[in-house]
Amino acid sequence: MGGSVSCCISPGESPKIRRRQVELDECPITTTEDVSEDTGTYLQHISDRELPDELAQEANPSDHPRASTLFLNKSQTDASLLFSVREKRKSNYMNHTSPGLLTKKYSSCSTIFIDDSTVSQPNLKSTIKCVALAIYYHIKNRDSNRSLDIFDEKKHPLSRDKVPDDYSVVDPEHKLIYRFIRTLFSSAQLTAECAIVTLVYLERLLTYAEMDICPCNWKRIVLGAILLASKVWDDQAVWNVDYCQILKDITVEDMNEMERHFLELLQFNINVPASVYAKYYFDLRSLADDNNLSFPLEPLSNKRAQKLEAISRLCEDKYKDLSKSAMRRSVSADNLVGIRNSQAVLS
Repeated sequence: MGGSVSCCISPGESPKIRRRQVELDECPITTTEDVSEDTGTYLQHISDRELPDELAQEANPSDHPRASTLFLNKSQTDASLLFSVREKRKSNYMNHTSPGLLTKKYSSCSTIFIDDSTVSQPNLKSTIKCVALAIYYHIKNRDSNRSLDIFDEKKHPLSRDKVPDDYSVVDPEHKLIYRFIRTLFSSAQLTAECAIVTLVYLERLLTYAEMDICPCNWKRIVLGAILLASKVWDDQAVWNVDYCQILKDITVEDMNEMERHFLELLQFNINVPASVYAKYYFDLRSLADDNNLSFPLEPLSNKRAQKLEAISRLCEDKYKDLSKSAMRRSVSADNLVGIRNSQAVLS
């Protein structure tokens, strides 16, 4: 992440720059010529020069919490998924209304079933499955095959095995994507939160670079996103040379080059707001629910109930302290304004 190298796309031909120019043309900036002479020099506020929120959200869903995630939109365009969702709702209705063996666990008056996945501590295995499924729908329902040479597996192979001739045509199955991601996460001992950040970086790359994830580049794109997410998110980052121990045939120089290009295409924007992270987490939960990828449910034990109650009380006390400090700051500000008004009257 150190040395400066030239990007694989020259700045003069970058589609990102051309799109930015179009957006700026659609949002004209008022100049001093539009202001009457009696108003003096006109200094435009920075908010007036920013792009409208609608354009920003539509262009960068990985940056704004109100914009819909790309993978959820891709999955909802699949006719087979819509059919399975309808069948699932019908099955749930039949389980509630007809006696017999239930296919899903439901809470009752005596037993409460909950999963061990939360937004702050997601379940690792289930999260990796959901991220792999999101990537699967990205590849399956892609708009085109726009790619870059740095991510092409034919030009930059990950192993010494011969790349199949149809590598750029055959879409990978969900199980293949899951095994690839699980191997990296298991060997590098990465967390479930890192998997969610990986998906955020992946969609940010597709948006910023205006490219598609397809059969010829999905492995290297996923590897680059995992590499970057592990360094940004985890306290003990995995070095590039460690990934070379996992993928035996890849070189450190190749990893460094791919990382530099990935960062340049992201415009070095590696920030992931908490609201964006939470959006991706809950959208992954929705994707899992639509595809019958249920999170493991376990009965609520007394020990876990006491733990949840303690966490709830801790959060409640924390929010009370925050509200009190905010109220004190507000009162202090009011007093300061009152003192200044009194001094103005006396003067």
